[in-house]
Amino acid sequence: MPAAEPWTIKRVLDWTSGYLGRKGDEHPRLSAEWLLANVTGLSRVELYVNFDKPLEAGELAAMHAAIERRAAGEPLQYVTGEMPFRHIVLRCEQGVLIPRPETEILVDAALEGVDAALVRRGGGAASAPSAQKAPGEKNLGAEGATDAPDAAEPPAPVRVLEVGTGTGCIALSIASERPETHVTATDLSERAIALAERNRDALSLEDRVDLVLCDLASGVDPELMGSFSVLVSNPPYIPTAVLQSEVPAEVRDHEPALALDGGADGLDVFRRLLELAPRALAPGGILAVELFEESLDQAAELVRAQGGWASVEVREDLTHRPRVLVAVREA
Repeated sequence: MPAAEPWTIKRVLDWTSGYLGRKGDEHPRLSAEWLLANVTGLSRVELYVNFDKPLEAGELAAMHAAIERRAAGEPLQYVTGEMPFRHIVLRCEQGVLIPRPETEILVDAALEGVDAALVRRGGGAASAPSAQKAPGEKNLGAEGATDAPDAAEPPAPVRVLEVGTGTGCIALSIASERPETHVTATDLSERAIALAERNRDALSLEDRVDLVLCDLASGVDPELMGSFSVLVSNPPYIPTAVLQSEVPAEVRDHEPALALDGGADGLDVFRRLLELAPRALAPGGILAVELFEESLDQAAELVRAQGGWASVEVREDLTHRPRVLVAVREA
């Protein structure tokens, strides 16, 4: 009697793709690859060079459980427990918003604010020479000699405030891509802060990212107000009616409403951020916020009506939809 056909990587991939496709998965092959890579510890590329490798009994059991969770509509990121975002990989779990690729545009805008702050700082130092003694400079002796100078003090970091950090994807991307920054990130959810802490510690960014459990910025040190070069946020912004009628069930039924529902026009939290911005930002600082595409024009008008802003613009995401509002404070 012939032996049963082994469940090789190729066989599992093909079967899973077909099964998830029949269950309504929009990208069944990609889901199959992610699930199998997570179970086996192989990269997606390594799966394709190990097609004939049989799965062990424990791997098959884990894959079966993962397939059933995905087939029931649970987001892939919750099933695998992780999500790549820009240059980092983040842990994901139920109860915390899953990072989206379009939010990478928001990070780009925040990084522009950091870079502008660095330019202002460098330009100011270069354009204002002084006859006064520089910090750490020794007094000249009778012959004009000087002792060896003290080690220069490191420059103060560019401060960034993020409201609603979730997994920490924005704060941790900024800190990892710009070592000159110090990020203060807040969230109202205890679960989100706990997850962001784990992601931060896994990336060894404990010294440059502070996480604060609070509403908006109520728990941020008051002495820091007015020192931030960037205020960035991906707040809940989906209008309530849209969330109830148009958002896919995979999102609506599994991701936290606290991180999705932006009120009647999607701008409930944005209005509060706009009130916070003049107090939080340094002159020339930027406000960068991701919003619902149909709310951005109204949001831009609210910024202009407030006054005190040198510029306001709306930027498109990778699919050319309006996605991010960027406003620069007057210097």
